[in-house]
Amino acid sequence: MCGIIGYCGPRKASDVLLTGLKRLEYRGYDSSGISVGSAEGLQIYKKEGKIQVLRDTVPESLEGNWGIGHTRWATHGGVSDVNAHPHCSCDGKIAICHNGIIENYMSLKDRLEGEGHRFLADTDSEVIAHLVESFYEGNLEAAVKLSVSLLKGTYGILVMHSDHPDEIIGARNGSPMVLGLGDGEMFIASDVSAMIAHTKQVVYFEDGEVVRLDSGGYEVTDMRNRPVDKTVDSISWELEEMEKGAYSHFMLKEIHEQIESIPRAMGGRIDEDLATAVLGGLNMSEMELLGVKRIVIIAAGTSYYAGRVAAYLLESLARIPSVTELASELRYRNPIVEEGTLYFAMSQSGETLDTLMAVRELQRKGARVLGICNVVGSTIARESDGGVYIHSGPEIAVASTKAFTSQLTAMYLFLLKMARMRHMAWPEGKRFIAGLTGLQPGIKKILENEDGIRKLAKKYHKARDFLFLGRGVNFPVAMEGALKLKEVAYIHAEGYSAAEIKHGPIALINELTPSLLIVPDDHLRDKVLSNMKEIKARKGPVIALCVEGDDEAAQIADDVFFVPKSDELFSPFLMVVPLQLFAYYCALELGRDVDQPRNLAKSVTVE
Repeated sequence: MCGIIGYCGPRKASDVLLTGLKRLEYRGYDSSGISVGSAEGLQIYKKEGKIQVLRDTVPESLEGNWGIGHTRWATHGGVSDVNAHPHCSCDGKIAICHNGIIENYMSLKDRLEGEGHRFLADTDSEVIAHLVESFYEGNLEAAVKLSVSLLKGTYGILVMHSDHPDEIIGARNGSPMVLGLGDGEMFIASDVSAMIAHTKQVVYFEDGEVVRLDSGGYEVTDMRNRPVDKTVDSISWELEEMEKGAYSHFMLKEIHEQIESIPRAMGGRIDEDLATAVLGGLNMSEMELLGVKRIVIIAAGTSYYAGRVAAYLLESLARIPSVTELASELRYRNPIVEEGTLYFAMSQSGETLDTLMAVRELQRKGARVLGICNVVGSTIARESDGGVYIHSGPEIAVASTKAFTSQLTAMYLFLLKMARMRHMAWPEGKRFIAGLTGLQPGIKKILENEDGIRKLAKKYHKARDFLFLGRGVNFPVAMEGALKLKEVAYIHAEGYSAAEIKHGPIALINELTPSLLIVPDDHLRDKVLSNMKEIKARKGPVIALCVEGDDEAAQIADDVFFVPKSDELFSPFLMVVPLQLFAYYCALELGRDVDQPRNLAKSVTVE
């Protein structure tokens, strides 16, 4: 959460910073600000609201070729101009931007106030500016290192000083930071989206590293001043992938991109002759995979629901005991790591702090942890013992859509590999591959008929409460559908097993509370139809998401949306797309900010 960017070079720094912040806005959009250095000192502009508010405030005449910027997701202190970053030292010569949380800021603030420092904001971040000022004796990098050595918590920090033109110091602990290498210019930011218009050559930082950069280059050292050799990586994304194109919102674009992102996640990973999957990135031999006795998937949010689908199928098809755990809970539960247990850490950004901290805790206990990530070079991807990139491309909308189905694709490939090594015969493997690779026409048909979803949203968007109900492999899909409606439409929604409504939630049923039931053509279909009748008997409106030709479900429901028929194993892919569209169009009807919902941010890098 929060986005930071820094620039040193020949360009007008304010233009680079404002454009970069716009691309980082999905990380936080409560307020934003920039600090630009020139011969006159540091010029600072910061405003409550989205980046456009700041852009309208910054004068075109602002000169200066180096600076730092920040877009905020508030943690400490309310949303206001004064709490926006950058924060300054008392003498106005030092400016800092911070992503993360400083847990011991109150004790540091008390100490600094005792030394005469004056605080203006209510944030934890401001202590960093005053700490650097208190340690500064002419060497900015040394002052930053002394300052961060006192910090407890997480941080990605950029620091500039008016007496050090063309110089920025960056430090990282728990919050992502990446350097962009240009021709006579340098960029540094929370992620590559801020700099992709200027360079594709990047360097990723690890915790405990400090970088000094200017327009001519960079130096990385650890906290003991020892040089650190860094590898230069290349960004594979194209700038066009980060633009909306003809779509009105990124969320709608990313829902439609699933036609391409699902096949891309499979690319080069299927062996048709052997009817299995090829996943070299796991870094595990066949014998090691055969020795896996249990699988635990750790994740948060949408990734958690993708993990629930995967765990269900790993047990039923590969016959491996599998569970999905919330990363935030597992970390603090003192988990028992047993021999033969394989862990997966699932995160779109690869920076989700709860998941990252759980990975580190598990590894400390000797666990093998594999990552399922979208962002190449992300922290979880680098720190995992192996894994799979999902290659869904940039996901800019805060509400995750295409990453969900790409994560499913990666786990279905792993499922195929494990099942073929154990109990799945070659013909069954071939049928599995045919089902997975044959999803594209079905998704395309759903998207071609999305006007039907729009009509449902127009009818039901005023509901204050919603129930999403599913069974088996589609129970997690129901939970994901409810999450999407909450995220972007701000409608209270709950995802439940359809079988569980009689154990409490049925008390919520009335003529004002719609229930959306997922009704695939599977072995639990008749059970779900019975649940539909129970709801109807209590005057609850029913929407059925069912397979083409299911006239019985259509007769029971008040409204219906048909999806193409598929093997029940692959129904989650087809069922989740209408749910994503339903949330999108409900939000549209209600006038919500679809891509940047209130209170949310894309990359959750705080606990």
